[in-house]
Amino acid sequence: MKKLSARRRHPLAALVVLLLALAATGGLYAAFAPAGQAQADETAQSLAIEEGKKLYTVGCATCHGTNGQGTSDGPSLIGVGSAAVDFQVATGRMPAMQPGAQVPRKPNIYTQAQIDQLAAYIASLGPGPVTPTEEQYSPEGADIARGGELFRNNCAQCHNFTGEGGALTKGKYAPSLEGVSEKHIYEAMQTGPQNMPSFPDTIMPEQEKKDIIAYIKAVNGDETPSPGGFALGGLGPVAEGLFGWIFGLGSLIAVAVWVAAHTAKAKKS
Repeated sequence: MKKLSARRRHPLAALVVLLLALAATGGLYAAFAPAGQAQADETAQSLAIEEGKKLYTVGCATCHGTNGQGTSDGPSLIGVGSAAVDFQVATGRMPAMQPGAQVPRKPNIYTQAQIDQLAAYIASLGPGPVTPTEEQYSPEGADIARGGELFRNNCAQCHNFTGEGGALTKGKYAPSLEGVSEKHIYEAMQTGPQNMPSFPDTIMPEQEKKDIIAYIKAVNGDETPSPGGFALGGLGPVAEGLFGWIFGLGSLIAVAVWVAAHTAKAKKS
């Protein structure tokens, strides 16, 4: 008993007890806090899916089926992922106003919170491309020159050299990329909407997508100069050649006719 009492009166006894208490508190927190946080996240996700299903039933089920299985008026949404929903709904393409060769971009009718709920519900139907984070699609620090090379090799055939868009077959077209947000450009490359092929990370890594976005934003910026003067809409060599033939050659012909007419008058006089 005397030895035990002596240990209790030791100057370090209080410090040892305090350290043991802190260790116990930390252990209990590590054991229970993550599970509680995970449960809260799971509950929030379940609520988002539930609300998204309600929105889907009202605005999407008529064309895509009650469970996203698709109908004769709309494709299946199983496996398209949250990125496809965010792109199509946030750009106003969905819900579509009427069937046609291509659904145009228009003002959207949902808030971003509602779009996130719709995306959560569609994502629950099957795995697919996930909505990107700002870190993924931000062009900060990207290689614009490399992006231009990638764009010309993979995108310019349809979207033209500076993303001005262009006509395709059977009433379809590649839309202009001017004014399109970085997020939606990234999602379009992920999901391949309508006539566009998809470029998943296995084909085009995340960094290459960022480089392309940086190039698009650089050539479509308000302060981007045109080295040749009049940009002619940035439509490429076809438009520039047509301009040269019509106005350039036309002007030369007009001058030649004027000179010939005045020469003939001079001879008569």
